[in-house]
Order: sequence, then C-alpha cells, then structure tokens
Amino acid sequence: MRVLLVEDDDRVAGALIPALTRRGLAIARLASGAGVLDRVHEVDVVLLDLGLPDIDGVTLCRQIRAVSDVAIIVVSARGEVDDRIQGLRAGADDYLVKPYDVEELMARVEAVRRRRGEHPAPAEPVVIRVGDVSVDLSRHEVLVGGQAIALSRKEFQVLALVAGARGNVCSREHVLTEVWGHRGPAESRSLDVHVATLRTKLGRPALIETVRGVGYRLGGQAARS
Repeated sequence: MRVLLVEDDDRVAGALIPALTRRGLAIARLASGAGVLDRVHEVDVVLLDLGLPDIDGVTLCRQIRAVSDVAIIVVSARGEVDDRIQGLRAGADDYLVKPYDVEELMARVEAVRRRRGEHPAPAEPVVIRVGDVSVDLSRHEVLVGGQAIALSRKEFQVLALVAGARGNVCSREHVLTEVWGHRGPAESRSLDVHVATLRTKLGRPALIETVRGVGYRLGGQAARS
C-alpha cells in the first residue's frame, strides 16, 4: 500500500515512517503542502497533518479532494470536536488525534480502504529466526521449538522491534516511543517488566541481550526470510 505522509515535524515523521514500513506500507513524505497535489495520484492513502508551515491543512484537504478521490486520514494534534468536524467536512475519510497508537492508525487505514471496496495485497511474510525461535513479523506469531507462544500485544511489539534490528542495538528510547508513545519513568519500568516477561515466556533468557545504558539487541545469529 502506498502512503503519502504530509507531516512537518521531523521527530514525528522519523518515528512513524519506520513503524509503518515494518508493517508493509510504502511511505513517501512531504514536510509541507508544496507538491502534495502533484503526488496524490501516485498513492492509495494520504496521512495529513493540519499544522503545516505553508498552508492550513483543512484548506489542503479541500484541494486534495477537489482533484482526487484518494483516501485521506487527518492525523493532527487539533482534537476539539469542531476541528474534527471541519476536517471531515473538508473531505477527510477519517480523523485521528495525536498522540495515537500506530496499531490504531494501521487499523484505520485498513478500515478506510475496506469501506472504499479496496483490498490491499497481503504483505510478504517476514520471519526472523534465531536457533529454534521464529518471529513472524507479518502474522504476529512467535514459535519456540515449533510451539506457538502466547504474547500480549506490547510483548510482541517489543520483541518485533528488537528482532527487526537483526542484531543491531535497538535503543530504549525507540522502543518506548514506538510501543508506549511516551518515554516517562512509568513507561520505562513497564518496558523492563515486559522484557523480563518475554525472557521467561520464550524460555531463552539470552535471546534478548541488554546493552547497558543503550537498549537491547537480539542474541545469537539472526536469519531473515
């Protein structure tokens, strides 16, 4: 699925693009309204921030809708009821208020396309293997010795981020931002608990290595298919 992200905040875009890419989306980004109307015919979905530096996002939404039937999802910090109504009346198919969970954004993208009668092709399977541990990033499935291991949503997200780094260090800050959306003391403690629980559930304490003061990495030799 091809997505155009119209977002001026480099920090937001820097966290969102890899998260959506891992979930099988092809992302192009523009940091302002300039050039958007030239690109909308190339994509399936537009993720539109309203606080752009060169044009009001609601005005841009109307302009997009005037030239294209592309799906538009507003992703904005403007959360008042009047703001949401204005965005939807300008032509948006959906409206999501920041901060939001990436999984909720994915669900809304899929729902918008379903309502339009569009069915994206299934993503290519991505499986990380370390010894007898298999992490299927596409199916959200973990096998140890051929047996399925039941993980909570956050547990799988943490494992997927570490596994997806394929032996490189995955920083605590990155995991906290991706999974919890915040990097406070409570979230940091929760991350420690989730990592400990993962080690116990997987029965492979060395699978997730702690890099003190930095983050985590996958232990052993990772293979990807």
